[in-house]
Amino acid sequence: MLVLGKMLKSGVEPDVVTFSTLIDGLCKQSKISEAVSLFDEMVEKGYQPHLIVYNTLLNGLCKMGSTDKAVRFLRMMEGRGFAPDIIAYNTVIGCLCKHCLIKEALDLFSELKVKGIKPDTITYNCLIYGMYGSSQQKEATRLLNEMVNNNISPSIVTYNILIDVQCKEGLIDEAVNTVETMRKHIEPNVVTYNALMDAYCKEGMVSKAEEIIDTMIKQGIEPNVVSYNALMNGHCLQNKLDNARGVLQMMIENGCAPNIVSYNTIINGYCKVKRLDEAMEFFHEISRKGPIPDIVTYNTLMQCMFQLRRVSTAREFLRKMLASGQVPNIVTCSTLLDGLCKTGKLEEALKLFQALRNNGLQLNIVSCEWLIAFVI
Repeated sequence: MLVLGKMLKSGVEPDVVTFSTLIDGLCKQSKISEAVSLFDEMVEKGYQPHLIVYNTLLNGLCKMGSTDKAVRFLRMMEGRGFAPDIIAYNTVIGCLCKHCLIKEALDLFSELKVKGIKPDTITYNCLIYGMYGSSQQKEATRLLNEMVNNNISPSIVTYNILIDVQCKEGLIDEAVNTVETMRKHIEPNVVTYNALMDAYCKEGMVSKAEEIIDTMIKQGIEPNVVSYNALMNGHCLQNKLDNARGVLQMMIENGCAPNIVSYNTIINGYCKVKRLDEAMEFFHEISRKGPIPDIVTYNTLMQCMFQLRRVSTAREFLRKMLASGQVPNIVTCSTLLDGLCKTGKLEEALKLFQALRNNGLQLNIVSCEWLIAFVI
């Protein structure tokens, strides 16, 4: 906008290319309101935006989650004589699906077909993802079959969506079969294998997950932080914490930097078996070297402190958390209330409860039940 102001002051009249470039830049910086205002100014000055500008703004509105505005903008395009292309429709359909507005997405899907616009792989991927996310598996399968019948080859994204859903539903055999089918058309990637690893680990089949890591390496696919995190979680779920530490060390040696999820997984594993001192060793390590502890780190450790009846330690840890700039969430508050009640600190719990209510924080039913039980 500063550039536009300077141009106007210098007597240089911006053209459609200038406006288009500025709108694109604003959208990339997530300054969508400013981009829309500039678009309106462009139209007022009599310039005719081209299709790319419309699609750029549509994409910006969708990234903001403004589904209503995106649909209205799509209609405005038509009203101004611009027929939305498959890119425009895919953008809005994808946005609607992400917000579980499946009916609206299907309406647009029907509309584009009526207009003679051929859906592509991205269209079907968006809808299939949305269907699975809304637990409409049959409809998702129907769309997948329709896609194949229309000679539109499923992409790796399509297969990964299907495999991910099957894994999350515990249908590991079906997921493995899907991978075998996939291999006839396209090679699995790290996302494919990560979904399988996570499923195996959650089912206690860590050795299967380790086999997948070996397969990936043999195929030249580098395991990433998600791969190692899944394997660490599998060992932690079985309380094999030395093995989990071994995975952490292995990923570091292989040049894969652990993230906060990696450390939270290990910390949670130690807290689950009440080995607080070892969990705190990891906390002190990341406090010094990074990654920065997040609210999950603090909540996990504080809960363990209360379980071990180390109330004063938990209080001091809360002060440390606040000093670090972390903002307590509902889990933090529920952990504090639950811990104070279970350790007989009812007066403190009631004061905290009242303070939270005064600040408008909604507590979960479990926290309220604990307080009621202790008051009675």
